[in-house]
Amino acid sequence: MENLSVKHISELNNLELLANQVVEGFITGMHKSPFHGFSVEFAEHRLYNNGESTKDIDWKLFAKTKKLFVKKYEEETNLRCHLIIDNSASMNYPIIENPTLENLSKISFSAIASAALLEILKRQRDAVGISIYSDEIDYYTPAKGSERHRRMILAQLELLLKSQSKATTNTYKALHEISEKTHRRSLIFLFTDMFQVSKNEKELFEALRHLKYNKHEVVLFHTFDGKLEYSLDFGGEPKKFVDVESGEEINLYVDSVQEKYKIEIEKYFNDLKLKCMQYKIAYVPVDIRKGFNEVLISYLISRKKFL
Repeated sequence: MENLSVKHISELNNLELLANQVVEGFITGMHKSPFHGFSVEFAEHRLYNNGESTKDIDWKLFAKTKKLFVKKYEEETNLRCHLIIDNSASMNYPIIENPTLENLSKISFSAIASAALLEILKRQRDAVGISIYSDEIDYYTPAKGSERHRRMILAQLELLLKSQSKATTNTYKALHEISEKTHRRSLIFLFTDMFQVSKNEKELFEALRHLKYNKHEVVLFHTFDGKLEYSLDFGGEPKKFVDVESGEEINLYVDSVQEKYKIEIEKYFNDLKLKCMQYKIAYVPVDIRKGFNEVLISYLISRKKFL
């Protein structure tokens, strides 16, 4: 796909167009992958069950796929999806002057990925809600399926593309509040870098576990920059590192700590994965430099399990 300036797209209010391109590219790739049977081309269909009436079978689709699908009607859809996005200062890292789809901040990546999910949910005729938080809940709306509601969510995602939040993270407080608001069983997707120094890991996971109440299915998209945050690839020159939320500074030669850092970061990621497995939360580490397919595939797998 041609590199597109996120700033340019947001100014033209074309996040919807960008999301469409991401989804169409994903669908094209699906035809060549083991996930072909999940394809969102079948958004308005369900598999035919033996003994059912044949009047609603889509014979044109049968000619293409050699499988029997029955046309779905809007009232048959029962999935509710809720997107949760961390918009704290750390999610605005790295700061990119001329962003492209391959070169994004974590918050821009999360906004575009969420817009792509919104596009697929529209095709599936599923209801969607969204929560955006930093040190408090900045925006919340419950799951609905109307076009007006979808466009309202899209407008909030467009604002995130222009976000320069300097707020600290309060994932712990936000997730507890969102859990209390989300009563009806939902498929929940959380985009966060899991940075919150004011709470220990145990408390953060208690908040995550709260999301599992009311039989919600929870997917944690752990967003990170694979080059800078995971590999600590800053070159050999001495650098000053500044915590974007606390303002703390440290000067160091990256080469002197890189080996130990790699051991610690791998341990941290593995601990997150194991803890999520313990709480039956789907853990998906998402390198923002590697595109959106991991997010969209996770949605399709989770949706199948949920329904």
